[in-house]
Amino acid sequence: MWCSRCQSAWYCSPEHLQGDWQRHRRECIPASANQQTVIATPPPIQEQLITVSAILFVAEEERSRIVPIQCRPAGPGSPSACPVPLVHEYFLEGPPSTIVLTTGLNGEPLRFPLHIFYCPTSLQRGAPINRGIYRITSGAAARPWCGTVVVLKFNGTRRQGYSDAGGNDLPALSAYFLAFK
Repeated sequence: MWCSRCQSAWYCSPEHLQGDWQRHRRECIPASANQQTVIATPPPIQEQLITVSAILFVAEEERSRIVPIQCRPAGPGSPSACPVPLVHEYFLEGPPSTIVLTTGLNGEPLRFPLHIFYCPTSLQRGAPINRGIYRITSGAAARPWCGTVVVLKFNGTRRQGYSDAGGNDLPALSAYFLAFK
């Protein structure tokens, strides 16, 4: 047993507690005034973001560039095991749409499919022509591509994650942009 007022004096029985009260009451300070009860709680779970390199085509820039993109892991019970890329900062006009490019030059299947993010309203409203895409297609595309484009690369045909995209992926992208109608 312990003193319920200060919670710092311990006794073997209620009789012992009552017998010691005359002495103990001079040192007994209520627990709420003496100390604050601290309950240990674990820190909140922090999401572990995955960072991969992506190809960024900004409409006004002549060349594409490689940028880091953070991806949020898919939640438990999610139908897709693939992380969710956080690309919304590049698409201020509206939420991006996506295309998964699975074939490259001459229709050959890509070992690492490309995930293309673009803003459909940019294409519909005739935003500025993307100069980087215009450059890699030498201006020969059947239809000009407009607005910002972000390209990530899957780490395999099962599309369960991303790996770093780079300059080696530009030929397949060029072939796609040339064929886009």
